[in-house]
Amino acid sequence: MTAPSSAAGRPDGPDRHDGPDRHDGPDRHDGPDRPGISGRPDGTDGTDGFPPPRPAYDIHTWKEIAHLLLNLPTTVFGFVYAITVLSVGGGLAVTVIGLPLLALSLLGARQLGKLERARARALLGVRVEEPSPLPLARGGGLLQRAWMALKDPVGWRTLLYDVIRLPWGILTFCTVLTSLFVLWPVLPYLARGLANVDRAMVRALLSPSDELERRIAELESDRGVVVDTAAADLRRIERDLHDGAQARLVNLAMGLGLAKEKLLEDPDTAAEMVAEAHGEVKLALQELRDLARGIHPAVLTDRGLDAALSSVAARCTVPVKVTVDLADRPAAAIEGIAYFTVSELLQNVSKHSAARSASVDVWRTADRLLIQVHDDGRGGAVLDGGTGMRGLADRLGAVDGLFVVDSPVGGPTEVTAELPWRDREK
Repeated sequence: MTAPSSAAGRPDGPDRHDGPDRHDGPDRHDGPDRPGISGRPDGTDGTDGFPPPRPAYDIHTWKEIAHLLLNLPTTVFGFVYAITVLSVGGGLAVTVIGLPLLALSLLGARQLGKLERARARALLGVRVEEPSPLPLARGGGLLQRAWMALKDPVGWRTLLYDVIRLPWGILTFCTVLTSLFVLWPVLPYLARGLANVDRAMVRALLSPSDELERRIAELESDRGVVVDTAAADLRRIERDLHDGAQARLVNLAMGLGLAKEKLLEDPDTAAEMVAEAHGEVKLALQELRDLARGIHPAVLTDRGLDAALSSVAARCTVPVKVTVDLADRPAAAIEGIAYFTVSELLQNVSKHSAARSASVDVWRTADRLLIQVHDDGRGGAVLDGGTGMRGLADRLGAVDGLFVVDSPVGGPTEVTAELPWRDREK
């Protein structure tokens, strides 16, 4: 009968040392999952269960904690400012200085909002666009500027932000300060949740209306484009008049003056000079007609886009098929832009495309007027290629239109223009 192992059920004495290579004992076994032999770096005994919480206090967590601790002084200052200006400005509204004081207070609230956006940007990583500045320089007199400040939604939203955040600032400060000593294992998660509420408040009350701001920026840009385009058109008309019809009329006046002097002395020479003057008159009239057509062609006013675009296509050096499918005529401004767009594109076809044929299609879809010009030329057209397409894109963009060029190298080229439809006034 075999004796039981000396290691079974017997405690080791103080002088006994079991090394890592000891394998005796009935309940000991070697396996790939044996703790100690598997070499676990955490020093655990290998029992199943969740690891101890190890929250990561990284730089982002410390920034959130700093933001939450700063909530108390900033919200107290903002609350005192908001309550003071509202009570004083509202109480003095019946006097002369009340409303101007409130207007100045709203301008000051704008600056507080700017500081809060900067704090959120630096500590919370919230990218909030700055609202457009008030156009006080264009506001006219003092009363108009004060009224503009009083109507400023950004200032009023900032005051609302400062008022409602006082309880929140106290709560976050006390919670985070206490958690630094008591709940530090879960503080990163708690700070993240509280900081997300702060992020939501900043986006809701301190961020401008994205759509409104985008629209304002577009309108300001479009206004500049319209002004620049009108100035360029005026310069072009002045240059054409000075270099063309005006020069011919000056030559005509000089020729008729010389003919008048020769009329009695040499009638034959005077008759020849009058004949030359008659030719100059015809050329001057033709240049004036071309200039008037460039400003606004009479055929467009009288007969609409179909006839006007057919007239443009007839002057193109490439055979052009024109298809206009419009039940009604658009507004005169939209009609004029559509005409000059097609005219410019067909000029590009004549000069640069080396095409054999082209087509123009115009139709209406819902509240949009669509224009498509296609040619089978060599392609390679780009907006910034020096063919005037950038100017066309800017002109269409000024009226909420679109301009798309699809012109791979080797062709074909297809240009699509889209304009807003506005009904023609009867």
